[in-house]
Amino acid sequence: MNPIHIGLISVAFVFLLLFARMPVAFVMLVVGMSGFAYLTSTTAMFSMAVQTIYNTFASYSLIVIPLFVWMGYIAFYSGLSSRIYDATYKIMGNLRAGLALATIGACTAFGAICGSTTATAATMSAVALPEMKKYGYNRSYATATIASAAILGVMIPPSVIFILYGIAAEQSITKLFLAGVFPGFLLMGLFMLVAYGLALRNPNLAPPGAEVPWGDKLSSVLSGGFEVIIIFIAVMGGLFAGLFTPTEAGAVGAFATLVVALLRRQLTWQGFVNSLSDSVRISAMIMFLVAAAAIYGRFMAITGLPGGLALWAVELPLPPVAVLAIILMIYLVLGFFIDALALILLTVPIFFPVAVSLGFDPIWFGVIIVLALGMGVITPPVGANVYVVAGVDRSTPVMEIFRGVGFYLAAIIFCIVILTIFPGIALFLPNLLK
Repeated sequence: MNPIHIGLISVAFVFLLLFARMPVAFVMLVVGMSGFAYLTSTTAMFSMAVQTIYNTFASYSLIVIPLFVWMGYIAFYSGLSSRIYDATYKIMGNLRAGLALATIGACTAFGAICGSTTATAATMSAVALPEMKKYGYNRSYATATIASAAILGVMIPPSVIFILYGIAAEQSITKLFLAGVFPGFLLMGLFMLVAYGLALRNPNLAPPGAEVPWGDKLSSVLSGGFEVIIIFIAVMGGLFAGLFTPTEAGAVGAFATLVVALLRRQLTWQGFVNSLSDSVRISAMIMFLVAAAAIYGRFMAITGLPGGLALWAVELPLPPVAVLAIILMIYLVLGFFIDALALILLTVPIFFPVAVSLGFDPIWFGVIIVLALGMGVITPPVGANVYVVAGVDRSTPVMEIFRGVGFYLAAIIFCIVILTIFPGIALFLPNLLK
């Protein structure tokens, strides 16, 4: 057997173990180390594994992950997320489907200070669901809206998935952050159209909320919205102006969020400790996943499979868009079974060379991949966002939430189509850096 055949066998082995419900990180670690040892030697394998794991945990650029994660948890434990929702609720809550529109807007705003889709889903479920229930919103409609809108948490920078893609594909994290801004707002608009259209077709799904005086609307915006704008400008403004690197931006964002929380006097000592504890737990999981994926990637590199796959894709009698559609279909299917963080680290080393060889911009491709991963977090059987929402709202069956996400899934697909036809939507801001 030549190395490419061994690489193909390893891919089959990985998915076989994943379908057996084994932890993704351990699967990539064991298969990567075993394959590397088979193609080289046991001594070389241990040397590579030790060096890769050390370099991952000692990497200066990866410090950005725990910093942005901590930034989101500070916002959660200080009540900033509640103020964000309160501001959007008072502005749009009196409209038809107003609470759903407010939830989508709040997910977008919370995404500016939290780079995790599951964290956004959990936070908005705790904040928005009680209000939706109070005004008689349909359970499937309400929970599906939250689970789907939480995807905006990773489209609007900062985003942990963009960071992982940038690391795996060796692309500028700053450009990836900027590339996610306009597509994130585009997806927000599409989600709002879906929520409003469903309520227009069936008014019983989302009755209007209470009328709020304009004075209260203005004060809520100055309270919750203004704080988010300050934090977002501190992070993205500095990145865009070239004042600091993405790693430094993580530190600036965490510091700005902490300062806002302390000035508000709403972050308790226990909340501060919990934010650190949760951040360490999530960050350790992500870092170990990155290290395991790096080891598997080193093995895949010496098999020559990624390059061979790219050459095969280029020679296919199909237009590049058709090959892209096949890649996205693979992501949709794999997303049924594999977590988004693991999937991006597992597949980018394989599909990225294919996309580049077909002439797709690597930054634009990153945005498309994040959208494709967004489909996976709301589709069964994994559907991480759906399970998070169901965990918060135990009165709504999981399958009832899954039934409600269909139109939002169509909105994500439509967003991908728009970005494929008009790639400049994603590339406008990154190109300004040139």
